[in-house]
Amino acid sequence: MVKKSEDFDEWYNEIVEEAELCDKRYPIKGMNIWKPYGWEIAQNIDMLIRKEMKRTNHKEVYFPLLIPEKLFQKEAEHIKGFGTEVFWVTHAGDNELEERLLLRPTSETALYSIFSLWIRSHADLPLKTFQIVNTFRYETKMTKAFIRVREIHFFEAHTCHKDFEDAERQIKEDIEIANRFFSMLSLPCVFSKRPDWDKFAGAYYSIGIDILMPSKKTLQVASIHQYKQNFSIPFEIKYEDEDGSHKYCHQTTYGMSERVLGAIIGVHGDEKGIALPSSIAPIQVIIIPIIFRGKEQQVMQECEKVKEEVKKLGLRCSIDDREKTPGNKFYDWELKGVPLRIEIGPRDIEKNIITMVARDGIKKEIDRESLNQLSKEMEEYDARLFSSAKQFLNENIHRMDKLEERDGIIEVPWCGKEECGHEMEERTEMKSLGIPLEGEECDKACVICGGKGKYWLRLSKNY
Repeated sequence: MVKKSEDFDEWYNEIVEEAELCDKRYPIKGMNIWKPYGWEIAQNIDMLIRKEMKRTNHKEVYFPLLIPEKLFQKEAEHIKGFGTEVFWVTHAGDNELEERLLLRPTSETALYSIFSLWIRSHADLPLKTFQIVNTFRYETKMTKAFIRVREIHFFEAHTCHKDFEDAERQIKEDIEIANRFFSMLSLPCVFSKRPDWDKFAGAYYSIGIDILMPSKKTLQVASIHQYKQNFSIPFEIKYEDEDGSHKYCHQTTYGMSERVLGAIIGVHGDEKGIALPSSIAPIQVIIIPIIFRGKEQQVMQECEKVKEEVKKLGLRCSIDDREKTPGNKFYDWELKGVPLRIEIGPRDIEKNIITMVARDGIKKEIDRESLNQLSKEMEEYDARLFSSAKQFLNENIHRMDKLEERDGIIEVPWCGKEECGHEMEERTEMKSLGIPLEGEECDKACVICGGKGKYWLRLSKNY
């Protein structure tokens, strides 16, 4: 297998299959098979965001896959953004359909036709919903497992509000949700307000959430959108206010895709394989029996006892009792990214200890009566993953007064004019990520026109 440090993209393409996350041999390009281990990780990621949605009083829905063309036509800006990417259904058997249907590229047009029926009064607001579904886009670039695919495992939250101010409060809550969610995955993120030419089709403004990958390209893993009334007006999503007047709702969305898993693989993995944060690892603790002739029963009994005690701590634990050498087992579970490994042999039993090895190589002997220490060890392992990723991100964000191409993310003074932003992109062959959410003022001259800089514009190469 190629080394991550030598060729990240090739390492990534190999590791997603070596670690048994997916199979790319399905006969439709960009539509990959989730293998059991990869799908369990994906379900654990979904579990984390479901918990965040429940904590913030969002309700889960599940809408149909197909969208009638007439609904899709209702929002012109939306079509301009997705029209060339959709999959169309034109026939049912041999019969041509009276109206074309499309596989959802995203769900605004499907949900909002129904939101107009659900919302009648100010008492129905705010409406906070989410769903986890598959979306479909005809990706024409080179596909890459979890990062650029045509069938996308997708999370999307959609909300409706009385006014712009309440929708803005929702945006702040979404940012807080995203910070909590990505911290549980030990992933440091960059939040940027996208430039107008790169905002989501139909949005008033968009916030992109990007991860810096080891290739020093950015990967957008999530986005938050303020729609204002751009969808509620064409879809007639109105409510009766307390004074009897009828008003259009203000709306927001927050979306993430399976790219989150791609970021985890890329950021935390190493030459040995993937490295999973404990929050999503299907197995958090793997127990490896170190068998010696004549001691088999004693070692296996001890392994079973430790397994049950670890499970009582609330940790997902398993014993590898396959007829393989310990070295082969170490290799397999390091490849699959299990956070903690416990080794138990006759020597450990005699000393009344267990030998613990974290996925990042830290090895300790722990007293047999102190198994509850494993929870702390797991927290420290997650913290080390985050610290390493954060250091890499910080070292590769470059703020500069003049325009020059650098690996990673650059931040340069920008006057705010679209033509200057495009010129920066062309000169550097990078893409604008947008401006920092913090709104930090810039007192430097725009690197293109020399006018007064208003913002620091972030640019990077991306996936």
